[in-house]
Amino acid sequence: MRVVVDTNVLVAALRTRSGASFRIVEEIDRGQVQAVISVPLMMEYEEVLKRAGVLPHVSAADVDVFLDRLMACSVEQRIFFLWRPFLCDADDDMLVEVALASGTEYIITSNIRDFAPAAALGVRAMTPRDFLPLLPGP
Repeated sequence: MRVVVDTNVLVAALRTRSGASFRIVEEIDRGQVQAVISVPLMMEYEEVLKRAGVLPHVSAADVDVFLDRLMACSVEQRIFFLWRPFLCDADDDMLVEVALASGTEYIITSNIRDFAPAAALGVRAMTPRDFLPLLPGP
């Protein structure tokens, strides 16, 4: 199963190990879920995760290790056609573009309302909690 993961899910996963976001990151690490990334998306991940105050308990070096591991477990998708502007937020458009270019059906985000128009393109935005039942069994 392939997914595009919004930055807010990674932030939540790094804040606590007890939530659905952390479980999704674990499943990506285990190879049960395949994250699809792009260079611009990875740059956004890095910028947000290293932003002052976002993850005060996580060092920049630890963010680098986390992102290196995420990249190793993910598939890079190059974007050749932009769908901008499509959503209200250009950063959200980037996620839709990765999903469309890779044929990925799911964007995992805590912000599903802003992704509602993507459904017309065959891309479903789901919260981490709503996505958990779709995870492969043990």
